[in-house]
Order: sequence, then structure tokens, then C-alpha cells
Amino acid sequence: MEYSDIGTVAAWLTEQGLKGASEAELLTGFCNTCREFGLPLDRGMALMDTLHPVHEGRAFRWDSQEEVETEFEYGPTGSEGNSLENWQKSAFYYLWAGNENEVRRRIGLGDPTDFVMLEKMAADGHTDFIAMVHRFAKAGTIGEMDCFFSHFATRRPEGFSDHDLVILRKLVPVLALAIKCIALGRIARTIAEVYLGEDAARQVLEGKITRGKSERISAVLWFSDLVNYTKISDSASPEEILPMLNAYSDVVISAVHEAGGNVLKLIGDGVLAIFKAEEPSDACRSALGAERGLREKLVALNDERALEERPTTDVYIGLHIGDVFYGNIGSQERLDFTVIGPAVNEVSRIASMCRSVDFNVLMSSDFVSTLPEAERGALACIGRYALRGVQRPQELYTLDTARLTS
Repeated sequence: MEYSDIGTVAAWLTEQGLKGASEAELLTGFCNTCREFGLPLDRGMALMDTLHPVHEGRAFRWDSQEEVETEFEYGPTGSEGNSLENWQKSAFYYLWAGNENEVRRRIGLGDPTDFVMLEKMAADGHTDFIAMVHRFAKAGTIGEMDCFFSHFATRRPEGFSDHDLVILRKLVPVLALAIKCIALGRIARTIAEVYLGEDAARQVLEGKITRGKSERISAVLWFSDLVNYTKISDSASPEEILPMLNAYSDVVISAVHEAGGNVLKLIGDGVLAIFKAEEPSDACRSALGAERGLREKLVALNDERALEERPTTDVYIGLHIGDVFYGNIGSQERLDFTVIGPAVNEVSRIASMCRSVDFNVLMSSDFVSTLPEAERGALACIGRYALRGVQRPQELYTLDTARLTS
């Protein structure tokens, strides 16, 4: 590979990064393009930490001969078990813990195979290995994403030449910048989805961030909260409350998402969600599907917690349908993407009525009348009630199978 080819490869990386190619596509294309220009690459790997509630980072691989998993996510590397041991034996850890920016092992020419994977790479015919770290300045760091790791290997009998390494040192920073650019976009989507919900995040990332900009939509509204949460939180140890809240929030949120709904807000132990569909009856069916899914999840969760002698509870659910304004509300410095309108207040009051009537799910007459008539047979009217802060009394319904709460 000639020095004059560096600009060509760098331009390709820049173009692909601007187009939004994935990190795996960038690494694969980079390695293949370098090989076409004569750089003897046979294996490549890149990884970078990210900002995600579950995964610590993402890694990307390429091999000139073997089929490999081109991308995967990894969990915390500094916790315990094999992941910690492998991390501490890796060339990347060696670079991260020290002050060097690269480390090389000519594994086919007598150098030690003292890093994880090197013995296998040598057995597979690789002769030379180099690992690099490109550290970010504080202004370019987000969470644990503070550097870019990469390694490359060759099967050429004499290994990498000095010229090859000069080329790599000039090109890998461009690869790092392209991958970091894509990773930042992924982080932005992740943060938006985690804190706003998938649908609201999509709208925000599409540019709908103007204060006061909203649309009027008809949607099924779900409001749920935990039974006796205040009493349990007063009696349980402080160390028990957060894990409990996380466990029950997880089953509620996953049930809503699996049924096609979008969670908009977590309010202490409460959850506000919406279900949208072209046909309102389909949105109602989805909400009832989420309720059924939640009950199944609750049985499993409560059985597990009871075996562990930990507090258990149930979930109150209110279901309603109505017109709401869906969009940005707040100040110029702090916005919330949510729903507002009388229907939102109404669904929260319906959920609150569960405590008084001893049923764990209640539905408004508007919700029930939107359901296809064939699906109303499993519902029972429990009477007309005045809801606090709501002008008109509501006929409320429950499921024939709804359990009385303790």
C-alpha cells in the first residue's frame, strides 16, 4: 500500500461515515479496502464503550478467511467471573491500564502469546498482531465512552513491515472517528428511547422539539400503579424498595411494549402509556392484551419473590380512550414530550378507583363501547361513579376474571 492510497481510504471512510454506514460495515469495508491496496490485513477488531442501561459497549470483527460474528454487545468487563479475567488478560486492558498507545506481538516470529486470544491466533496461522488505543479528550467523552480500541493481525510469514504500521497508524484514527460518529447517533437514540419511550423518541429525533408543538390524537390511555406500595415502602428496608420497584416496573413496561404500546411516563410506582392504531378498536384490544400479559408476568414474579421471602404486590390498571394533545410541553430550557388533556386526568382517576371497589382493572364506558361487541362478553359493569376532578360520572367496567385485590 502506497502513501498516496491513504487519502483514498480516508475519503472512503469519511463518505461511509457521512452516509451512516454501521460500525460493522465500516470495519469490514476498511479492512477489505486496505487489502485491495496491498496492506496485508487478515483480522481486525474494534470496540468502544457506550452509554446503555444494559450493555457496556459494542465490538466489531472482521476476518479474511473465517466467518465471524461481525458485531456483538458486551456487559460489564470489570465485575467478576470470566469476563473480568479475560479483560485483564487482553491487550486492550494492557493499554487501558498503562500509558502506551499501542502494543505489538510478532506471534509467529518468537514473541510471547501473553494476551488472551494470541495462542489461538498463532495456531490459526497469524504471525503478527498489533493493538491500539485512541483516547478521547474530556470534551469528547460520554459516560464510559472515553477511547477507541482496535487490533489487527496478518498471516503474512514475515509479519507487518514498518511501512505497513505507518499506514495503519495514519488510517486507524480516521476509522475511529467514523465509528465514533455512528456510535454517538446510536447513543442519542438509546437515551431518547429509554427516557421518552420509542414513539416519543422517534418524533423528537425527527425534529419535533419545538415548545408547544403538539398534535391532537385519539389514543387508548393506560395508567397503572402498585397495590399498597406506600404501605410496603414504609415497612420494607430501604435496600429492598428500589429492587422491588424495578422488578414490578419491568413486568409492566415489558407487557405494554410487547402489546404494541408506548410508555410515556414513570411517576413513582405509576406508569402512563398509550396505545395507538388506525382502528381504535385495535388499540383497545392491544391494551387488553397488555393487561393479560401483565397478569401472567405477575404470577411468575410473585412466585419468585415469595420463595425468596420478599414483599409481593399487585398492579391496579385504569383503561380509557379519548382525544389528547401529544407533544412538547415545558420551558425553553426543559421540555417534556407527553400527552395532556382531560382524558389523561380521567384515566388516572379510574385507576385510583380500583382501591375503592377492590378490582385490579377498571375500564371506562368509552373504552368498552369502542371494543367490538363480540369482545364485551368478558366484561362486567360495576356501576356509575363520580371521579374526583372529572365533571361527568362514569360507568366503570371490569373483567369477569379480574381478581379481588388483598
